[in-house]
Amino acid sequence: MSRALRVLVAALLLAGLLAGCSSDDPDDGAAATPAGSELGELDTDLAPCPEQPDEPAADSDLPATVFDCFGGGSMDFSRAPGVPTVLNLWASWCGPCREELPLVQQLADEAGDQLRVMGVATLDRVSAATSFADDAAITFPSAFDADGEVLSGLGANGLPHTVFLAADGSVAFFQFGPVHSLEEFEQLVAEHLGVQL
Repeated sequence: MSRALRVLVAALLLAGLLAGCSSDDPDDGAAATPAGSELGELDTDLAPCPEQPDEPAADSDLPATVFDCFGGGSMDFSRAPGVPTVLNLWASWCGPCREELPLVQQLADEAGDQLRVMGVATLDRVSAATSFADDAAITFPSAFDADGEVLSGLGANGLPHTVFLAADGSVAFFQFGPVHSLEEFEQLVAEHLGVQL
């Protein structure tokens, strides 16, 4: 997708023309992405993104892009995660995300070695995303996608959304909109990833 098209999609999302959840303050939207080393130097409780196997991901709608993670490391969508993974797309300006993210953290706390739970802060500012994550006591690894590449790659708009990835990186299921309980997350993980928590 061309840079101009990504910028247009991001602008429309932030303006609320496409998004189900939009920012009240347009300045709270996407800002210039800082250098990757700046993300790694942040004072945050967000865990670093784990190492990924050196295997290419199966074909999926996720962009074959590498994103820096708030706690260090990177999330590379061109490589398989190696374990079933729940990937939650969120932003500090999104009201439903604020309600759902604590449930994602509960899922991460429960997951153990059977399941990886990660996030992608989408169309947000670094300072707003880390402040919100700290306020909400979020610690699972999250990457930073200032331009909304993952969201647009999935053909989605608005937030939150959750992607259920098989160990080979293929998309097993895509949840449009929020999940409303830990039990619902557990059912989705069991049904689409075959992991019983």
